[in-house]
Parts: sequence; C-alpha cells; structure tokens
Amino acid sequence: MTFNATGVTIIVIVALVLLLFIVFLRYVPLGLWIRAMSSGVKIKVSTLVGMRLRRISPHRLIDALIMVRKAGLDITIDQLEKHFLAGGNIERVAKAMISAQQANIDMTFEEACAVDLAGRDVLQAVQMSVTPKVIETPPIAAVAKDGIELRAKARVTVRTDVTRLVGGAGEETIIARVGEGIVTTIGSSETHKAVLENPDLISQNVLNKGLDSGTAFRILSIDIADVDVGRNIGAQLQMDQAEADRRIAQAKAEERRAIAVAREQEMIAAVQEMRARVVEAEAQVPLAMAEALREGKLGVMDYYQMKNVMADTSMREGIASATKPADDATQK
Repeated sequence: MTFNATGVTIIVIVALVLLLFIVFLRYVPLGLWIRAMSSGVKIKVSTLVGMRLRRISPHRLIDALIMVRKAGLDITIDQLEKHFLAGGNIERVAKAMISAQQANIDMTFEEACAVDLAGRDVLQAVQMSVTPKVIETPPIAAVAKDGIELRAKARVTVRTDVTRLVGGAGEETIIARVGEGIVTTIGSSETHKAVLENPDLISQNVLNKGLDSGTAFRILSIDIADVDVGRNIGAQLQMDQAEADRRIAQAKAEERRAIAVAREQEMIAAVQEMRARVVEAEAQVPLAMAEALREGKLGVMDYYQMKNVMADTSMREGIASATKPADDATQK
C-alpha cells in the first residue's frame, strides 16, 4: 500500500510538473526568445510574457523587430507594439522603412505609421517613389472652336511624394485634373487641325497648370497616347438649331391659322345673325302693311302702286343680269 501511494504521488507530481511546463511554454515562448537573441536582438522574457497577456502575437513583433534591426534601423519593440495595438500592419511598415532606407528616402517611422493607419499601402508608396507609375486616362472628349470633336487619351507618369501621403488626393484626382486640362486646351484651339499637328501643346499646357498640387503624387510627364477625330459637333448644333427654328415657325403658323379660322367663324356667325335679323325684319313688313291698311294710313292704290314699282324693279334686275354675260363676251 505504501508503494502504491508513493507511486501515485510521483505520478501526480510528474503530471503537475508537465502541466506547469506546458503553461510556462504557453506564456513564455523560449524558442522565440532564443531566436531573437541569436539574431542579435536583445529582449526580455518578461516582455514576451507581457505580449502573451495582452493577446499580442509575439512572433509578428519579433520577426518585424529582427527585420528592422538587421537593416540597421533604430526601431524599438515598444514602437512596433504601439502601432500593432493601433491596428496597423507592422510587417508592411517594417518593409517600407527598409525600402526607404535603401532608396535614400527621408521618412520616419512615425510618418510610415501615419500613412499605414490612414489606409494607404505605405510599402507600395515607397516603391512608387523609387519606380514611377504610369496612369492611363480614359478617352476624354473635347470640342475645338471649329466645332470638331476630338478624343484624347493620355499617359501620366507620377511618383509618390511620401511627405504628402497623409491628406493628399489620390489617382482619381490626378485623372480628373488631367482631363480638365485636356478639355481646356482643345476647347481653346482655333481648329482641330492645330491640335492634331501639335499634340505636345496639350502636354505643355497641362503641365504648366500644376495639377499635382494637393495630391500625394508628383507628375513627372504627361504624354498624349492617342488623338481621334469625332463628330462635327458644330454642324450638328446648327442642324438642331435649324430644326428648332423650323418647329417654332411651324407652331407660329399653326397659331396664325387657328386665329384666322376663328375670325372666319366669327364673321360667318355675324353674317348669319344679320341674315336672321333681315329675315325677321322682312317678316314684319306684311304685318306692318296690314296694320297700315286697317288703320287707313295706306290706301289700296298706294299698295298696288308699290307692287308695280317692285315688279318693275325685279324686271329691270332680270334684264340687267341677262345682258351682262353677253356684254362680257363682246368685250373679250
């Protein structure tokens, strides 16, 4: 029984020792510490334990620290940890600092961290400072003074300015400003032939405007890659204006015709009203004559004399209407 109790005690002790050793290795990365010391980076074990407790990956920080120390940069573990806790990419910042040092670009660690936290790729920015980037604009349409449309495409060679990365405008602003300069230059040309004969005129005018002001880039050159002739906008505008004038004239003519028709209808209505009044007045004549006969104001002989006059007048009108065509034929 004594042997069995001693054996159990040894097993428990061994298990506790193994457990403590596993916990120790969990919070104390000895292999990482040995690798850092062998790389010439002095770091305390307590610092690695503190990283574990703060839930920071010690491997990422130590690898970045070894990288910058091997490059001869004076960057501390506290600076890397601070940037890591702020949500930055310490590997990308470390590589950017090394690239800047190799290219003799004056950039501090704080500037690199600020660029990285601003959402820009600081490593790509440093690489673009060494190797310029070519930005190709889409076809930009503009119209010269003679009304001919031109479509120009430009290639803009830019280099990143690391001092203006924070708060500087991006590639979209460069493309927009170059497009504005192309439209202005073509629009101020007297003829489209002048632009086709000298495309460098566009490049010179655009470069003289200082389009890289307030951006994160410096424009090195602007080259016109292609210029195509488009539509005759001036002729098209004249045709549209003529069509608009024709429609306006047609509308005014329709308005005058409608007014004339309305006036004609008014005249017809007035004539019909006058005729109705004449008929009404003529209908009153027999009644008036009968009334005059009854009252003795008109005698019978007077009435017959009036009828004779009327008959004689009707006969004369008939004779005149019958002889008029014959007279016209004789004159012809």
